Amino acid sequence: MMTLENQSYEEAHPLPKSNGSKSILHDPLSSSSPFVDIPTDDADPLHSSTPNPSPNSINTILEPPSYAEAVFGSFDLDSPSSINGHDHSPSSEASQSFSSDYLKISVSDPLKEQEVSNSLVPGGSYFYSYLITTFTNLSEYNGTEFNVRRRFKDVVALSDRLGQSYRGFFIPLRPDKSVVESQVMQQNEFVELRRAALEKYLTRLADHPVIRRSEELRMFLEASGKMPLMRTTDVASRMLDGAVRLPKQLLGAESEGVGVADASELTQPAKGGRDLLRIFKELKQSVTNDWGAAKPLLLEEDKEFLERKDKLQDFEQQLSSVSLQAESLVKAQQDIGETLGQLGLAFVKLTKFETEEAICDSQRACAADMKNVATAAVKASRLYRELNAQTVKHLDKLHEYLGVMLAVNNAFTDRSSALLTVQTLLSDLSSLNLRIEKLEAASSKIFGGDRSRIRKIEELRDSVRVTEDAKNCAVREYERIKDNNRNELERLEKERHDDFVNMLKGFVVNQAGYAEKMANVWETVAEETSVYAKI
Repeated sequence: MMTLENQSYEEAHPLPKSNGSKSILHDPLSSSSPFVDIPTDDADPLHSSTPNPSPNSINTILEPPSYAEAVFGSFDLDSPSSINGHDHSPSSEASQSFSSDYLKISVSDPLKEQEVSNSLVPGGSYFYSYLITTFTNLSEYNGTEFNVRRRFKDVVALSDRLGQSYRGFFIPLRPDKSVVESQVMQQNEFVELRRAALEKYLTRLADHPVIRRSEELRMFLEASGKMPLMRTTDVASRMLDGAVRLPKQLLGAESEGVGVADASELTQPAKGGRDLLRIFKELKQSVTNDWGAAKPLLLEEDKEFLERKDKLQDFEQQLSSVSLQAESLVKAQQDIGETLGQLGLAFVKLTKFETEEAICDSQRACAADMKNVATAAVKASRLYRELNAQTVKHLDKLHEYLGVMLAVNNAFTDRSSALLTVQTLLSDLSSLNLRIEKLEAASSKIFGGDRSRIRKIEELRDSVRVTEDAKNCAVREYERIKDNNRNELERLEKERHDDFVNMLKGFVVNQAGYAEKMANVWETVAEETSVYAKI
């Protein structure tokens, strides 16, 4: 995804690997059906089907293809040390490690642990914890290397806390809980998928220029033992708490004129459920904004932001379409490679039959040509397999940016929610001032004034002061979110340009490189079979 300064570290501090060196990539661009498994050792492709080969076996007919010609390396920028346009050579990393900040995170060593609970059933539940290893030279951290164990619930708490503290930022989305997958998939496979997803998520957090220096992420990566971050209360508990508070708020509204949320609570969206009265008010304001005749007292007036927002919505639609076509391309390349492999093996069998049954020179010459075609088909199959892996690597950027767009939409939702809070408080202030004016007008008609009305006016003025303070706090939060949106949009535009240039460059170069290698394979076959055509 969007990378920043995290490219200078691997040479000086190699990260520990997880159990098993093979990483499972859960990717929409990858296909479920595997390629033909072509042997790569010195044995013949069909040797495994002949336990006791005889002089007439296939090994004497079809020599193993020269797999050395099918070098399965990336063609990116014609350099083996260049990945997606970034130099990852040891000398480059060693030189950068002394001049740039880095925060490297790996997730490994899944460990099954017993859930500590008050259940009477022993061994009733368990969970998996993961070893989080961190290397960094950031000044915000109290050291350079940390090893802590965290469970998925801790990652959820981190994500929730970041969402509360960094409203308006494009915060990477955490992996889903995937309850269904955990029941359907094999346990080891599911645990590995989750480990890889957690590592990818934490790496994206480490790449974010603000989140990487946050106190929340530092505590998550540093603090040993139990997760120190405050866990958020579940929705049911929040709604119950809000229901308990509602009668008090309504009674307060009857006695003081209005129920106003605490200023500190106004920095968070109302949908949390703790303040039902605020939820009802903001819902009413939202309906008024959409269907009311009068316009709200404050509108979104940043035309540049609105234009960017519309363009990003169009971009998201186009991105979804391109991502689907990329999946089709990967599936088509995989089918071609698999079919070529099957074709090669079929020609191997036909070559063996022709050789064993040949009674004249023309049949033997034909068998030799079929041998060449079989070898070429096997080579081409393997080339397509490697090309497909490179295609997935580069075009996966499309899928990553679909996730980025979800984070963008969440940040825009923060902005809309903050604006709605300000609009609601402005409406409350307008309503309070109108009530004060009516009471003052009614009281002025009574000689000496109406004491009850005067007392009510004073209560309303106190409510106006409280509401005014709350409104000012909400406006500050709204402006802060607007600034965060603006900075994030500028960062997104720059990094999106760099990411897509590198993606297209890698994709095109690999397509051209492997197409050339395949053309050379078939050109060789064409030259060899042309001799037979002249007989």
